[in-house]
Amino acid sequence: MSTSAATAPVFVGPEQTAAAGQGQITVAWSLGGLARDLDANVIRLAPGAGIGEHTEATLGVLVTVLHGAGELRTPDGSWPLTPGALVWLPAGTTRSVQAADAGLVYTTAHRRRPPLGISPAPGPDAGEPACLLDRICPACGRLAAERDARYCARCGTALGD
Repeated sequence: MSTSAATAPVFVGPEQTAAAGQGQITVAWSLGGLARDLDANVIRLAPGAGIGEHTEATLGVLVTVLHGAGELRTPDGSWPLTPGALVWLPAGTTRSVQAADAGLVYTTAHRRRPPLGISPAPGPDAGEPACLLDRICPACGRLAAERDARYCARCGTALGD
């Protein structure tokens, strides 16, 4: 995964957004830099891989499909994901994503979360973070159900932070 400073325009070329990748779920690129006001990622799902159902309670997320195909599922229905598709998921949208046989490469973008500070621990109904990638096992692609999971319950691989 590569990051770029947010002090200058960022160009992400086809070599970073191509469909090939390693692992079931890969963050191929993410926007970096302390000055940024946006969180953005390029996500690769291997053929047949998926990101389980989750809800972002605070931020809306914009998704743009770059390569491959798949399906977006919400309680309101299912939509095909094909190159060029653009999806706006308002805050509070429960969704899951499933890649088709050729895999799926897409971008996500949302307002940057404010820096972490000292505050009371969130209650049990606090919702999920906008990006659950730190809870996806890099080895087998399983989404950890527990917010504080440190290791994959399926294969034991350490989860990202």
